[in-house]
Amino acid sequence: MRIKLLIISVFLVTTCAKSQGERTQVKVVGGPCQGCEAIYEYGNHVLNAVDTLPGFLSSTERLKITGTIYKKDGKTPASDVLLYIYQTNEAGMYPKRKNATGWANRHGYIRGWIKTSTNGRYTLFTFRPASYPNTKIPQHIHITVKEADKNEYYLDDFYFDDDPNLTDKIRNRNNFRGGNGIIKLSKKNGMKEASRDIILGLNIPDYN
Repeated sequence: MRIKLLIISVFLVTTCAKSQGERTQVKVVGGPCQGCEAIYEYGNHVLNAVDTLPGFLSSTERLKITGTIYKKDGKTPASDVLLYIYQTNEAGMYPKRKNATGWANRHGYIRGWIKTSTNGRYTLFTFRPASYPNTKIPQHIHITVKEADKNEYYLDDFYFDDDPNLTDKIRNRNNFRGGNGIIKLSKKNGMKEASRDIILGLNIPDYN
């Protein structure tokens, strides 16, 4: 019995030490990020390179957004990168379900999770969100990213090039986190399509 307890104790200590070692290897980047932990709220969903947000089929302006995520060199595709996306509905609200828990209380249920493929590709089926009611805040889609060896951090939102509320200040920025987030829509196969490539670490504090 004592030998069994000793073996179990050694196993637990070794496992804990390994776990702590893995945590210390995660580089902290990106600065403060309220709500970024929502990226872990996918539960038992099996993640892949394609996701469809709730409301896609019933929306008036369906969107297909595709792109490639690259490592910091801007050339090497980054596989197994986790993306978390959330947005408003067509009334500019973050609708939530009655039994909502965690960050679903703030972000609503129009959200999804993607894990990039071996070639760094991702595809998102969603719809065009509205601006917040009675504001001139540009329409946008939020995005958070998680790499294996770093903590989760936010990227600049997806913005729409034809949005009249998109200011020159945003258009003329040269320090978008992860690269330019302004997308141009074109109609194809009965929906609007756009592309946005992402470069990990680009304009992200403490990334180097």
